[in-house]
Amino acid sequence: MARIPPSVAAIRTAVRRALPPGLVLVACSGGADSLALAAAARFVGSSVGLVTVDHGLQEGSARRALDVAAWGRSIGLDPVEVATVSVTGLPGGPEAAARTARYGALSAVASRVGAAAVLLGHTRDDQAETVLLALARGAGTRGLSGMPRQKGIFGRPLLDVARADTRKACAALGLVPWEDPHNSDPAYARSRVRWAALPALVEALGPAVVANLARSAEQIAADNATLDALAAAALDAAYTADRALDLGVLAALAPAIRTRVLHSWAKVLGAGGAALSHRHVEALDAFVTNWRGQGPVSLPGGIRVARVREELVRVPD
Repeated sequence: MARIPPSVAAIRTAVRRALPPGLVLVACSGGADSLALAAAARFVGSSVGLVTVDHGLQEGSARRALDVAAWGRSIGLDPVEVATVSVTGLPGGPEAAARTARYGALSAVASRVGAAAVLLGHTRDDQAETVLLALARGAGTRGLSGMPRQKGIFGRPLLDVARADTRKACAALGLVPWEDPHNSDPAYARSRVRWAALPALVEALGPAVVANLARSAEQIAADNATLDALAAAALDAAYTADRALDLGVLAALAPAIRTRVLHSWAKVLGAGGAALSHRHVEALDAFVTNWRGQGPVSLPGGIRVARVREELVRVPD
């Protein structure tokens, strides 16, 4: 029996550990990461399908999506779906809009076919890039925790696998990946990190920096989960009868817990989403730690919060 190439074996092992019972879909763009993921899932899984998303942003994208779908059917994946999306009118830049459209399409297909999970092909290198981008944005520990292994129906089984190994696996299996030109376009921040910033760090600090960044993200994510659980309990304790927040309870909390409580409360009020920033939370925290009689704080969504006696309350617009 021929020896299985180490890269193929590593990806199959990672996928086997992550597969839940039931139908699993693989999100496949045709790139090396998702091709290797789909091939591994087909090998180790009992019920595996494929979804490829056509964003319509590049010439020939519809044809490429059909080719990916045809390949999926040829190796026995079922069901195989092509989801065509539009990014027009979606918030954020091109990357953010495409991501929003893609995840919406994947969720819709998974719901329609009754899939237990959708597997994404993000690798250890993608995780390291995500951490560097978060550092550049000053995103705090939530950003530094990187991409979760599991969030809802979405799973990322390859976060411990190097990008180089997905390419080696494709070569070993005779798969020819598509090279997305956006991945090498310096107009995109992630491309600049991939081709300039991260290689510079590897040259300066050694190749282990990629794995160390990804490992740090996992450790920070575990810490965040604990802090979030403590904050959820603290939020319940801080609520007053009218769902305002008791300033005395807030003042007794450690800063890392209190700011999470304030962030969660703002989301409960309806101020969630990317527009809710650390500046908003800092302004709410100042009602507790630096009270000088300041007026109401405006949050995203037209929400206003003020300190009234010994409570934080939502006030009319």
